[in-house]
Amino acid sequence: MKNNYYSQKLNSQKLFNVYETKIPRVKQYLDAEISFVKDNLTGGERILELGAGYGRIVKKLSGKCKSIVGIDISLENVILSREYLKDIHNAKIITMDVNNLTFQEKFDVILCLQNGLSSMKITSLDLIKRILKMTVSGGKVYFSTYSEKFWEYRLMWFKEQAKKGLLGEIDLDKTKDGIIVCKDGFKAITCTPKDLKTIGDLSGYEYQIQEVDESSVFLIIHKK
Repeated sequence: MKNNYYSQKLNSQKLFNVYETKIPRVKQYLDAEISFVKDNLTGGERILELGAGYGRIVKKLSGKCKSIVGIDISLENVILSREYLKDIHNAKIITMDVNNLTFQEKFDVILCLQNGLSSMKITSLDLIKRILKMTVSGGKVYFSTYSEKFWEYRLMWFKEQAKKGLLGEIDLDKTKDGIIVCKDGFKAITCTPKDLKTIGDLSGYEYQIQEVDESSVFLIIHKK
């Protein structure tokens, strides 16, 4: 399994604390991203979430789908998810690397939210094609990244995380243009709408790009 910052440092209780933010605008962003997906579900979907952490999104979507499974690279996150999701009977998190997907089944909806394109380094056409291969005909894949309009609040949120000791100190000299860099080696990029369009074009399927809440930008690929 490929190691990265999220499996080695930002996992389990630390990851849980990331979302215990005191910044109202960030809470709004987190809720709006989930609501956008939920509003587009019918209730009968089988869903896969990539980079699911301890199950924050899985839990909130579980009541609006047939089943939902999340994968995460961190065993600690998966262990935490067992307690977090213990009362949710149609949801689970398993340990798996997005670069080594081993599902035999296909899904109606696949999610890669919360800037997962950056955190999981989903940049190759080969990986995008493999994700689409796991989607049923007529299914959808959702990728989301940050809107440039959200930069001020995103930076505020990352500073809050650094203050809590969840991330290293922000390197303010290198942090700019949608890229956040910490002095401990952490780096988070942002996909631009142009980047999302490139992924959409290369997928070979119909797609749309939509901004939500002036905080997220979604690429939704329709596998028709």
